[in-house]
Amino acid sequence: MLAAMPAIPRRRRTAAAPRVVVLGDLMLDAVLVPARPLASGTDVPGTVALRQGGSAANTARWLGRLGAGTTLIAAVGRDAAGRALVDELRSDGVTMRIARIAGARTGRIGVLVAPDGERSFVADRGAADRLSAQHLEAAWFRDLDAVHLPAYSLLAEPLAGAARRAIELGRASGAQLSLDLASSGPLLARGRRAAIDLIGGFEPDLLFATHAETHALLGGQPIERLLSIAHVAIVKRGAKGATVLARDGEQRLRFEVATEHLSATDTTGAGDAFDAGFLTTWLTQRTRGGSRAASLQRAALAGHRTAARHLVAGRPELNLG
Repeated sequence: MLAAMPAIPRRRRTAAAPRVVVLGDLMLDAVLVPARPLASGTDVPGTVALRQGGSAANTARWLGRLGAGTTLIAAVGRDAAGRALVDELRSDGVTMRIARIAGARTGRIGVLVAPDGERSFVADRGAADRLSAQHLEAAWFRDLDAVHLPAYSLLAEPLAGAARRAIELGRASGAQLSLDLASSGPLLARGRRAAIDLIGGFEPDLLFATHAETHALLGGQPIERLLSIAHVAIVKRGAKGATVLARDGEQRLRFEVATEHLSATDTTGAGDAFDAGFLTTWLTQRTRGGSRAASLQRAALAGHRTAARHLVAGRPELNLG
């Protein structure tokens, strides 16, 4: 078992802290990090670790650590992995609204990290996709600032029905809608046009995407095309920083936000942590007034800082009891 990392202190929650509901996947990550390239028919040395995963859960965890009032709505199996994952998120101050699905095991993701840092994934979503609209309660969405969803939450029923209901309840509360494209493969399974129509149909206030996901979605069109889908778009470029695009009345804003390069063997979850840092600062800045461009820039810098904290801290081994 890997040595436990030092605990990351949580910010104290204040009355002015934003309130965010995150809906989607809470998964068990099985992370394989070979010390050298894999060899067919034999074994190579390396590490194998079981860790908390799921794009929605990663973002919820960091929202909780940053002091936001955070609720995660997700589904797990009635198994040891599900119990351990719920306990770990709760320890970060996240309010857990969990459906425990009989006959389905907690979702699992196989993460293969190549020696050069590139990652490949094998998804066994299990109970994660079994969350339904009937599991949601309207009271969870009162006095809310934002609903955040990874695109995974929009792709398979009944989970997609739960996501649509969450968006409806959030909008009724005056909440902003934040979406992350999460992974281009599942999103583009039915084609680029269908993916654009799906995301754009929800008119997200904030849209997060990596550079690769943006290129896959737009097919090489200028990234400003994202503003026909969302009011604000943040293109995450890893060590190269981020590009922020926004509508401001008739104007269109675009600026680059640089970041310090950090070396990391496994970057899984860093983009989700970025979303949390951006959201927490952006929602806080909205209540303080001031320049929209300045608020977006501060939010992007906060996203980078949170992603850096995630990379420096690493992800501890999950205690399955």
